[in-house]
Amino acid sequence: MSDTTAPPPGISRGLTLLFAVAGGAAVGNLYWAQPLLEDIAASMHVSTGAAGLLVTVTQLGYAAGIFLLVPLGDVLNRRRLIPVILLGSAVALAIASIAPTFAVLLAALVLVGLTTIAGQLLTPLAGDLADPAQRGRVVGTVASGLLIGILLSRTVSGLIADAFGWRAVYVIAAAVAVILAAVLARAVPTLPPRAHLQYGSLLASVFSAIRRHRAVVPTLLLSASGFGVFTLFWTALTFLLSSPPFSYSVTGIGLVGLAGLAGALAAQRAGRLHDRGWSIPVVGAALMLALLSLVLAWIGRESIVVLLIAIVLLDVAVQAGNVLNQTRLFAVDPAARSRLNTAYVTGNFLGGALGSALASVLWQAGGWTAVMIGGCVILGFALTVWAVGRRGALLVPTR
Repeated sequence: MSDTTAPPPGISRGLTLLFAVAGGAAVGNLYWAQPLLEDIAASMHVSTGAAGLLVTVTQLGYAAGIFLLVPLGDVLNRRRLIPVILLGSAVALAIASIAPTFAVLLAALVLVGLTTIAGQLLTPLAGDLADPAQRGRVVGTVASGLLIGILLSRTVSGLIADAFGWRAVYVIAAAVAVILAAVLARAVPTLPPRAHLQYGSLLASVFSAIRRHRAVVPTLLLSASGFGVFTLFWTALTFLLSSPPFSYSVTGIGLVGLAGLAGALAAQRAGRLHDRGWSIPVVGAALMLALLSLVLAWIGRESIVVLLIAIVLLDVAVQAGNVLNQTRLFAVDPAARSRLNTAYVTGNFLGGALGSALASVLWQAGGWTAVMIGGCVILGFALTVWAVGRRGALLVPTR
């Protein structure tokens, strides 16, 4: 029996908030290393460019975890699956905290990425539980929690590392994962039995869902492009802020990340725009705003005030676009939300891994200017996809 055979039991504000907090704490694991690259490089005796691979491999592990594990959310009991995944994440984080060499740390962070998927199980679950008229608001709230986790992870990481060293960051993150596993084991509601599929068929059905609905491919391209620019910017920003004229400490770099919290509010509000039927035009506006933010970041590359303004604009643009794209996908096929979310997040983090890898390459080749040009090229591609698809291919039914 599919979830769609019975009405959703509903989701309270408290449970929505818990999903947002748990998802944010989980996804934050992907970004602990970002403001610590200089410190880890010095500790492990590698170059800063090599340390940048820590962000890339974590995102690649995450993309693999999304593809291999998140589809299970459409066939398994998520009340059991989500806590198990969180406990696996705790083990991987603990290994990272005691990694004796850079190679071991790289391997541990691949495992961290692979198991840091609880937020991407909770988001479609929230979509399943929500009333259709409020789905945009609920998904937007959970998505904003994920964004807050991403942004606060940089700040918290810097503060903990300055006080206790970078390894303590992973010790604390492991403890938090264990606590969340215990809480969610009790809080996640039990849903009706779900359709049974063999694992191989389940993975194959992800591609079937992509092929079956014409809105999926252009939506995935838009989201992957936006997230690629997001990670390209933030990875390179660490290099910029740790160099003259700024020369910030890891705490200072982490505190700069707080400027991006405006994007969390945008993500929550963006879900309501979907409910009003404005999704596609606002995505186009968000892409233009992201392009403007990169131009501003290049002009103000020696001014922290201008950079902070650019950060706010970029985070508002990217996160609003991501929520709208994700919510539109959830309207395509309610019975396959976890699989569509698999395609969405896998695409995003492949784009994100490419963005972080490009950041290191472009920084070495031409500094901040080269990075900003690369970001503008990616956004130009996304705007082309949006312009071609906005009157046809991007349209999906609203349920």
